Amino acid sequence: MAKVYEIDGMIPVIDPTAYVHDDAIIIGDVVIAEGCYIGPAASLRGDFGRLIIERGANIQDTCVLHGFPGGDTIIEENGHIGHGAVVHGCRIKQNALIGMNAVVMDEAVIGEASIVGALSFIPAGFDLPARHLAVGSPARVIRELSDQDVAWKKSATEEYQELTRRCLKTMRPVEPLKKMPTARKRFVPRTPIQPFHVSQRKKEKR
Repeated sequence: MAKVYEIDGMIPVIDPTAYVHDDAIIIGDVVIAEGCYIGPAASLRGDFGRLIIERGANIQDTCVLHGFPGGDTIIEENGHIGHGAVVHGCRIKQNALIGMNAVVMDEAVIGEASIVGALSFIPAGFDLPARHLAVGSPARVIRELSDQDVAWKKSATEEYQELTRRCLKTMRPVEPLKKMPTARKRFVPRTPIQPFHVSQRKKEKR
């Protein structure tokens, strides 16, 4: 059972089709919709403002979501928040991706189907247009995303939606094996997907 806490009478809402890891921390005014994935060591603190995680979004391990009093932090449908990202008092629009260890500050808006690169810093009030890529610290918009880029992001999010179902069905605590089996199987993705930088190189060669 995830570490779920009430504060000042405010109890988190978690749809039963969402997967929330046992080591995630969910506090107060947090609403997690159907089919969401909340990873290990994620911290969702709804003790000042409301956190809304819409359908099919994923919040990966060690992410932090928080906001100022009275404000909302919103991850719209199919939003994708990469490992270690900090998302504070902002709106991540539908199908957008926040890269690993990126920081998105208050009242920023990340447009639909946009991507924020890993380690980027999105300052307060920043407005990233739909289908654009922003990178750097502070971030700057470097280009519009192609249909191929958007399709890549969609595939990555679908893998996390499948992971949600896998976790609900098969995740359980166990004792580790003492040695490697001789015929240990591997995880095989439903559809082939490559890292973003690899897909970019292939596109540039065409």
